[in-house]
Order: sequence, then structure tokens, then C-alpha cells
Amino acid sequence: MPKTKPQKKPNSHPLPKQMEKLLVAQTSVILNAVDERFAKQDQKMEARFAAQHKRIEERFVAQNIAILTAVDTRLAKLQQRFMDKLSNLTNTLDKFLKRLTDTEQEFTFMKHDVKRIKAVLREKLGVVLD
Repeated sequence: MPKTKPQKKPNSHPLPKQMEKLLVAQTSVILNAVDERFAKQDQKMEARFAAQHKRIEERFVAQNIAILTAVDTRLAKLQQRFMDKLSNLTNTLDKFLKRLTDTEQEFTFMKHDVKRIKAVLREKLGVVLD
């Protein structure tokens, strides 16, 4: 009969335990190195985002100033046109009121003259007009 070799237990050999420890240590080193690289990359990305955000904010501020300046200019023109039209309307109303006042004064004078004429007609001719 052939001799059979005694089978070794898988955990009985010290070499696999040392390899396992070395692999765990190597994995830890690799993960730490990857984490550091990611952390540096995150810092660079954050710095880039912050710079981009700052540039965007500056552009927004410049754009707001430009828009507000344009709106102010248009409002000033609109206000000037409104004031011109209001001035023209005021002048027209002043002229109309002057004509109305002149007409009322003339009418008052004419009533007074008609009363005097009636009085003269009544006194001189004896004619009553009412």
C-alpha cells in the first residue's frame, strides 16, 4: 500500500498568518495614501469652486450695476418726458383758466351795462324790459 502524506491543516502553518498581517498593513497604507490624495484633490476642488464662485459673484455685481444704471437712465428720461408733458398741461390749463376768467369778467361787465341800459330805457322812454 502506498503511503499517504499527512494532510496539513490550513491554519497550522505560520506563513499565512504573517501574510495576512502584511496584507492588512499594506491595505491600510494604500487606503491612507488614497484618502490623502482624495483629501488634497478635495481641497483643490474646493479652492477652484471658491474662486469660481467669487468670479461669478463679481460678474453678478457688475451686471446688477449695469442694469441699474440703464434703468436709472431710462427712468430719468421718462421722468423728464413726464415733467415736460405736465408742464405743457399746466400751461394749457393756465391759458384756459385765464380765458374763462376774462370771459366771466366781460360777462359781469356786460350784465352791469345791460342793467344801466334798462335803467336808462325805463327812465327816459318809460319802457320796462324784464
